Amino acid sequence: MFGKKKEVSQDAVLRALAHVIDPDLHKNIVELGFVKNLVIDGGTVSFDVELTTPACPVKEQLKSACEDMVSGVPGVEKVNVNMTSQTRSAAPAGVKPPEIRNLIPGIKNAIAVASGKGGVGKSTTAVNLALALAESGASVGLMDADVYGPSIPIMLGVPESEQPEVLIQDGQQRIVPIERFGIKLISIGFLTEKENPIVWRGPMVGKMVQQFLGAVEWGELDYLVIDLPPGTGDTQLTLIQSAPLAGAVIVTTPEAVASEDVLRAGRMFEKMAQSGLGVPILGIVENMSWYQNPSGERIHLFGEGGGERAALAFDVPLLGQIPRDLSITRGGDSGTPIFVSEPQSALSETYREIAGGVARRIATLAMKNQVFRTPPPNAPGVIPLSS
Repeated sequence: MFGKKKEVSQDAVLRALAHVIDPDLHKNIVELGFVKNLVIDGGTVSFDVELTTPACPVKEQLKSACEDMVSGVPGVEKVNVNMTSQTRSAAPAGVKPPEIRNLIPGIKNAIAVASGKGGVGKSTTAVNLALALAESGASVGLMDADVYGPSIPIMLGVPESEQPEVLIQDGQQRIVPIERFGIKLISIGFLTEKENPIVWRGPMVGKMVQQFLGAVEWGELDYLVIDLPPGTGDTQLTLIQSAPLAGAVIVTTPEAVASEDVLRAGRMFEKMAQSGLGVPILGIVENMSWYQNPSGERIHLFGEGGGERAALAFDVPLLGQIPRDLSITRGGDSGTPIFVSEPQSALSETYREIAGGVARRIATLAMKNQVFRTPPPNAPGVIPLSS
C-alpha cells in the first residue's frame, strides 16, 4: 500500500523561505514582508516575491534561492515564483525641516547626479543611469538642471523643433515633458535657442529649478534623475530645499585634482545631511578610468585611484568605473546613447551595474526608514488553499 501523500502547509513554506536572506538588509524575506500571495494547491506552491526596486541586481539569485528552499519542503512537487517590485521612497518619514518643500509629491525617489568640476562626464552618467533604471521596468524621468550648459537634448537626440507642450490647468501653467527611449525629459535646452547663452543670476536659476520640479507633469515616477551643474552653487541649494532627495551620485575622474573637487561637492551633501536636510551620498562613479588600446592594454591617461579615494573618504561604494571610450562620445554626439545603441556591450553592462548599485542603496535606505515586522500567518496576501 502507498502511504498518504504529505500535505504541504503554509507554515512549512514560510519557514523554508525564512532561510532566504536579503544581502543588503540582512533580514529574511518573510520578516521583511516580501512574500506575497502564497497559494498552495496540492503539491504546487506559488507565490510572489515583492522586491523594493525593479532594478534589484540580485533578483535572479533570490528567485533561485526561493525555488531551492521551497522545493525541499516535503510534499512540494512544483514551485512557481513570480518576482515583482514596489519601489519605495528613501525620503525619511515623519517631520521634515520647515525649509524643505516637496514640489514633486508623485516622485518616489529623486537622485541628484553631481560633480565638483565640469568635464568629468556627469551628464553622460545621468543619461545612461536613467536609461538603465528604465530598462529594469522602473518609471523614470530625467531633469537637466545644468542651466548654463544643457546637454541632455543633444545626448538624447531631441531636435530643436520638438518642444514640450505647455498647458494651462486651473490658471496654472503646466509643462508636459518630452519622452525619449522610455524616459521623461525636461531641459532648459528645450525652451531656448541653442546659439543663445543663458545669462541669469542666482534667483533666476532657482526659479527655473523650482519650475522644473513643480510645474512639470512628471506623473508617478519611481526615479527622477537630476543632472546638476558642476560645483556647489545656487542650483544645488535650491534643489535640496525644494524636494526631498533620495541621495546623490558623485561623478569624478581618476586624477588627484578631480578628487579634491569631488570632496568639496560631497562635503556639501554631507553638511546638508548633518543639518537635517537628509541628502546621503549613494556612491561614486569614476569616468575616464583608462583607455584600452587595440592590443587590450589599459593605459591610465588621467592617473589612478580618484574614485576609490572619494568612496573611501565618504564611506560609500565605488559604483563603477567607466573607461575612456570613443563609442560613449559618439553615442552622446549622435543623440543615441551607448546604452541604446550598444545595449549588449561591456560598457552598457557597467551602467546596469551602476544603476543596480544606486537602486540597491536607495532600497536599503527606504527599508531602514520602516519598521520591520514579521507578518502573521494569516496576514493579507498569504493565502493557503486546500488541495
